[in-house]
Amino acid sequence: MGVLAAGAAAAQDGGAVWSGEAELGIVATEGNTETQTINAKAKAVNERDKWKHQASVDALNTEDNDTTTAERYTLTGKTSYKLSVRDYLFGIVTYEDDRFSGYDWRASEAVGYGRRVIAQEDLELDLEAGVGARQSKLDNGTEEDEGLIRLYGLLAWDVSDTSKFTQELSSEIGEDTTISKSVTGLKSQINGSLAMKLTYSVKHVSDVPPGIEKVDRETAVTLVYSF
Repeated sequence: MGVLAAGAAAAQDGGAVWSGEAELGIVATEGNTETQTINAKAKAVNERDKWKHQASVDALNTEDNDTTTAERYTLTGKTSYKLSVRDYLFGIVTYEDDRFSGYDWRASEAVGYGRRVIAQEDLELDLEAGVGARQSKLDNGTEEDEGLIRLYGLLAWDVSDTSKFTQELSSEIGEDTTISKSVTGLKSQINGSLAMKLTYSVKHVSDVPPGIEKVDRETAVTLVYSF
């Protein structure tokens, strides 16, 4: 089992603050079975005055005896505008290409209101609610369009000076399909820039094509480099 890390950058320019974070995990086995799993993520954040812009990419690829058994790519862009210290408006766009979901691709857009419900030195809780739309294309070429309600929550707890626990919950309640996801994470700092992260993700899709499971579970161990 091997775990590798990629880098990120942070800079301040003309009042804008840039920050970045990237993580990479690789698990490989050899012998009676030969498997390889690559889990890579990257995130960039830009803050200027009342605006906050975020962009992230998530990639997963698994091969078993030279046969791909899992392949997923997710792109997310989000912009927030601060109304006050705790309140903000947001817009978010997500595109997902999961080659083993029965769908060719899925995209969603939503706008709404968010609030930092808890703002303590070691504990933060953000809650969001919004409305939007989702477009999907199945592997058989059928296209689907539906309106949705988006609910989201993020809890961040500094367990100690070197450890941080996060719990992220999201649900896109569509007219035909509801997609809910839970991501539980624990990040432990190794040094000033390097950390190890353990995440457990569960994704539930209420309506799926024949032969596709409604629930996906994923456990990942990665190294994270950020500053």
